[in-house]
Amino acid sequence: MLYYLFDWINRLYAPPGFDAFRFITFRSGLAVLTSLIICFLFGPKIIRKLKEHQIGETIREEGPERHKAKAGTPTMGGLIIHLGVLVPILLWGDLKNMYVWLAILVTVWLGIVGFIDDYLKVVKKYPNGLIARYKLMGQISIGLIVGVVLYNSPEFDGIETITTLPFIKNLNWDYVYWWIYIPVIVFIITATSNAVNLTDGLDGLAIGVVGISALTLTIMAYVSGHIEFSRYLSIVYLRGSGELAVFLSALVGASLGFLWFNAYPAQVFMGDTGSLALGGIIGAVSVMIKKELLLPVFGGVFVIETLSVIIQRLYFKYTKKKYGQGRRVFKMAPIHHHFELLGWEEPKIVTRFYIIAIIFAILSLVTFKLR
Repeated sequence: MLYYLFDWINRLYAPPGFDAFRFITFRSGLAVLTSLIICFLFGPKIIRKLKEHQIGETIREEGPERHKAKAGTPTMGGLIIHLGVLVPILLWGDLKNMYVWLAILVTVWLGIVGFIDDYLKVVKKYPNGLIARYKLMGQISIGLIVGVVLYNSPEFDGIETITTLPFIKNLNWDYVYWWIYIPVIVFIITATSNAVNLTDGLDGLAIGVVGISALTLTIMAYVSGHIEFSRYLSIVYLRGSGELAVFLSALVGASLGFLWFNAYPAQVFMGDTGSLALGGIIGAVSVMIKKELLLPVFGGVFVIETLSVIIQRLYFKYTKKKYGQGRRVFKMAPIHHHFELLGWEEPKIVTRFYIIAIIFAILSLVTFKLR
C-alpha cells in the first residue's frame, strides 16, 4: 500500500530519492526493518495476552526430562510471525503480483490450520489437537490450489512443468504432465510444512533455520526474476518472481524478530500456528521459483530431522516384528533430541544446527555457479 502511495508521489512530483521505491532491493530492506519493528512492538503484548489467557505449552511425557521445566511457556507465538510477514508485504509489496498473493494465501491458510490445532490442544485440552487427517487435508488442499494456479498461470506459459535441475548446466527437468507436476507440488508443500513442525523442538531451532532458508530463497527469487542474472546463471527466467524477494525479506525479518523472544530460554513458542505455515511458505516459494529440486540442499536440516523420525519408526517396527521387541537407531527422534540425551546443552545443539544450515545454504547457492 505504501509502495503504491510513494510510487504515485514519485510519478506526480518526482521528489529526490523517491525513485528508490521502484527497486525490489530497496523495498526488501524496508520489509526487513518493518517486520523487526512490528515483532519488537507487538511481540511482548502478544506474549502477555497469551499468558493472561493461560495459553501455555503442554510437554509430552515421553519427551526429554529437561523439557518438563518448559511446561506453561506461552505457545501460539506464531501469531507474532504472521504479523511480521503479512503487514510488511501489504505495505511494501506489489499487490498486483500473482506470486505475492499465492505466498500470502499459503501463509494464512496453513496459519489457520495450525491455529486450530493449537487451539484444540491448548485451550480445549484435546491431547492430540486437530485430527491428523484433517491437518493433512488442509495441507494437501493448499498444495492443490498452488499447483493448479501455477500450472495455469500466464507467467508459466510454455514452462509449466519445467524446473531447474541443480549442478547441470543448460539442462532443466520437465515433469511433462500436469498429473505428475501438481502431485509433486502437493507433496513438497505438505512434506516441508510437516518437516518444519518436526524441527520445532528446541528453543530457537526451527525459526533460526527457517530464517537461513528464507534468506537463501530471497537470493534465488531475486535472480530468478531478473532477466540478466537468470541468463548469466542459466536458470529459468520467471517474470515477476523477483517480487517474492520482498515477501521473503519480511519472513527473514520476522524470523529474527521472533528469535528475539524464542531464543534460549524461550519466552514463547511458535506452536503449529507458526511451524505449519513457515514450512508451507518454504515449500511453496521453492516451487514458485522452480527451485524445488534444491530444497533438499538448502533445507537439509529439515530433511535430516524428518529422515531421523522415519528411520526411527521403521526400524522400531521392523525389530519389533522380527525380535518381538522394538529397538531404536537414535536415543530419541527427531535427531535434535538424540543429541540432548547424549548430554549436549540445548544452545550448543541449536548453534551447531545453525552452522549446518548455513553450510547447506551456501552449497545450494554454489550450485548456481556450477550450472
